[in-house]
Amino acid sequence: MSEKNSFRILREKNEAAMAGGGEARVKKHRETGKMTARERLNLLFDEGTFQEMDMYVTHRCTDFGMADKHIPGDGVVTGTGLIHGRLVHAYAHDFTVFGGSASEANGKKICKVMDLAMKLGTPLVSLNDSGGARIQEGVLSLAGLSSIFLRNTKASGVIPQISAIMGPCAGGAVYSPALTDFIVMVKEKSHMFLTGPDVIKTVTHEDVTKEDLGGASTHNTTSGVAHFMTNDDSECIALIRELLTFLPQNNIEESPVAGSQDDPSRTDPKLNDLIPDDPRSPYDVRELIKIVVDENYFFEVQEQYAKNMVVGFARLNGKSIGIIANQPMVLAGSIDTAASRKAGRFIRFCDAFNIPVITFEDVPGFLPGKEQELNGIIRDGAKLLYAYCEATVPKICVITRKAYGGAYIVMSSKNIGSDYNFAYPGSEIAVMGPEGAVNILCRKEVAEADDPDTLKQEKINEYKEKFANPYVAASLGFIDEVILPEETRRKLIMALDRTMTKAEKNPPKKHGNIPQ
Repeated sequence: MSEKNSFRILREKNEAAMAGGGEARVKKHRETGKMTARERLNLLFDEGTFQEMDMYVTHRCTDFGMADKHIPGDGVVTGTGLIHGRLVHAYAHDFTVFGGSASEANGKKICKVMDLAMKLGTPLVSLNDSGGARIQEGVLSLAGLSSIFLRNTKASGVIPQISAIMGPCAGGAVYSPALTDFIVMVKEKSHMFLTGPDVIKTVTHEDVTKEDLGGASTHNTTSGVAHFMTNDDSECIALIRELLTFLPQNNIEESPVAGSQDDPSRTDPKLNDLIPDDPRSPYDVRELIKIVVDENYFFEVQEQYAKNMVVGFARLNGKSIGIIANQPMVLAGSIDTAASRKAGRFIRFCDAFNIPVITFEDVPGFLPGKEQELNGIIRDGAKLLYAYCEATVPKICVITRKAYGGAYIVMSSKNIGSDYNFAYPGSEIAVMGPEGAVNILCRKEVAEADDPDTLKQEKINEYKEKFANPYVAASLGFIDEVILPEETRRKLIMALDRTMTKAEKNPPKKHGNIPQ
């Protein structure tokens, strides 16, 4: 074959692969407001760095009219490139080719890029837009999906895995994103569910829309399956690129450090007046976080789910950190089942990837009620406790106002392994709030007094002095220092610097058995 013919054949093959499912399908796909698979990958990676792999692979199915339908790529685009100068592996379903459905061939393509990500120690990003398993291939398509799930599980805690849902994701295919660390969904364009509305209508006679069943809003606010919600493809990809800046490449690397112009010794007197003296008055803990962290920037995770617990990433003196905080504006900051799961999983992610954990604590307790007990608050609260106890990364806690009972214990208390524990001067640390304690301890005495209200207040003040203040805990070594709120940033950076050589290890074991 002449060199000229070789170039012609290569050009034709490249053009066929780049065409996806053909001009008509690509046009229809774009009309829905979605990008093509290659457009998404080119936007994800730094300009000109995407290197595609296996672009000529096609399926081997010869049944049900598939014998003469061999389209290069077979419904998924895989490859590697740079994001902010760092190597990342990725794949994107091509919905214009057989609806992006999973086949034996494209399953092998995905597994190949996943294996490379593990071998080279890089993050893995999946851009999901698929109709699910390819029915014409039967069990072979299921085998392809199964191989992906196995690799998701093996990669968990080894490399960061991020999934974007940019179209349909149904049936067994939902388990790959569910096994990854973070899920981003696009409003009105993306849906995730095991069984769709038609099946549900047939089996249970329930009428439900795709959006209500598995839309971006549903999974960000109600189920907690997703972590972020964006308006379109471009915003989704920009968010993934930003998220990766907070993460190391793998579990061997340390938490990344970025340049910061923010003075590590900066104090802010506004913090002295941010928190109301009345423990029942709310305030937005995110304001406190933003004042303390570098450039006042907080990258919140699962913002719309379990709002009584705030989690996310930020930087202190340039170093990436994970933040967990009770939110007094919602349920008074009490911990419920959803908040326990949300915080527990985030802590375990940070611990897996060597990201220090900073806790801002203002918690009256676990949310009481029959519903919470029946929903498993004991089990889910234990998940949060397990996560803090298991974590070996630097752990620093600041008690901003109240820390009562079992909730005090699970929120990174000294006795479950926290390295530095600070408290503000007006904080209360006790089994329960002073008023509740007096109602139990002094009920008879107060009831029989000539002036019950005066005696009750005296007893409350006595309880605060003897038990519910940070100096009692500090005298016992449970609080390392009582600090002024304005000093929070400086103290956290100091504690972070002094714990960076921490080398704690858990006992040798195959793995623990986290409460399920």
